[in-house]
Amino acid sequence: MDKYIEKAERTHNLTEAELIFLLQNQSCEEELAAAADRVRAKYVGNGVHLRGLIEFSNICRQDCLYCGLRRDNKKIERYRLQENEILELARKAVGYGYKTVVLQSGEDSHFSVEVMTRLLHKIKLLGLAITLSIGERSFAEYKAFKAAGADRYLLRIETTNKNLYTQMDPGMSFENRKTCLWNLRKLGYEVGTGCLIGLPGQTIQSLAQDILFFKELDTDMVGIGPLIPNGDTPLATAAKGDFGLTRRMVALIRLLLPEANIPATTAMETLEPNARIIILQSGANVVMPNVTEGDYRRKYALYPGKICVADTPAQCRCCMSGKINSIGRYVAKTKGFRRHLPAAYSQAAKC
Repeated sequence: MDKYIEKAERTHNLTEAELIFLLQNQSCEEELAAAADRVRAKYVGNGVHLRGLIEFSNICRQDCLYCGLRRDNKKIERYRLQENEILELARKAVGYGYKTVVLQSGEDSHFSVEVMTRLLHKIKLLGLAITLSIGERSFAEYKAFKAAGADRYLLRIETTNKNLYTQMDPGMSFENRKTCLWNLRKLGYEVGTGCLIGLPGQTIQSLAQDILFFKELDTDMVGIGPLIPNGDTPLATAAKGDFGLTRRMVALIRLLLPEANIPATTAMETLEPNARIIILQSGANVVMPNVTEGDYRRKYALYPGKICVADTPAQCRCCMSGKINSIGRYVAKTKGFRRHLPAAYSQAAKC
C-alpha cells in the first residue's frame, strides 16, 4: 500500500491493478488523502477557486436513469430562465467576487447556437471566465461557443464502461460522448469530465478505468460525486454512493493528474456533513457555490436532499469563504486556469 502511494506521489502514474488495490482498500484512505493534499499544495497551491454556478434550465431531452432532470420525469417543475435573467445573475456573480461562472442546464434545445453565442458575448464583456455545462453538441456548435467566449466545458462521462453507460443512458451513444470530449480538446477548451460513484453494476475495476481515461484525455478539470438516488427516477431504490470510495477517487485523481482542477462537489455534503472541507483536504481545489436565486434552486432537482437550497447567493459565498479560511486555505483571486507542468518534468514522471 505504502509503495503504491509513494509511486503515485512521485511519478503520477499507477497501473489499473494498483488503482484497484488502493480504491478497494479502506485502510489506506487517510494516507492516500494526505499524499493527494501534498501534491495539491505543490502543483496548484493553497488557493481555492470559487466558480459561480448558474442553473438556467432544468429542461432536458435526455432520459438518463439516475438524473432528476430526465425527460420522462413528469413530477419535476420545469423552468427556463430568460437571457436577461441569466445575464443579471452573471452581473451579480461579479459583484460577489467570482472570476468564473458555470452556465449549467439540462440539454435544452431552446438554447440554440444563436441564443448561446449572443449570451456568451454579453457575459464575456463582464470580464468573467465562462464554463459551459450544457451537454452534447456538434463540433460546429462547440466551435461557435468557443469563438463567442466560452473557456471551459464540463461534460461528465459518468462511466467509461460502455455496457454500463448504455444501461444508464438509454438512447445515447457512448462513442459520441467520447467524441464530444475529444472535439472539445481539439478546439482548445479546458475540458472537464467526471464520473458518478455508486451506479448499480459499477465495479472497482471500472472506476480504475475511469481514472485512466481522465489521464489519457489529459483532463483539465475532473468532477466526481456519489450517486444520490432520486425518488422520481428508475434508480429510486438504489443504494447511495459511498463517501469513502468517493474520497479515495478524488485523492487518486489528484495524484495522477497533479495540475487538474478538482471540485469538492455539493452532492458529497448530502452524504457527509462538512464533506466539501474533507474533500478540499484530500486533493480538491475548487468549489462551485450556487448563484441561482429563489425557487429555481429547488427546481434544479438532480437529486434529493440538495443542500443550501434556501440560502441566498451572498450567504453561500460568505459561508464557503469562511470554511476555506478555517482550514488555512484562501479564496483565489485569479480565474483559475490550469497551470501546465514543464515538459521536462512530464517526461521525467514517465520514467
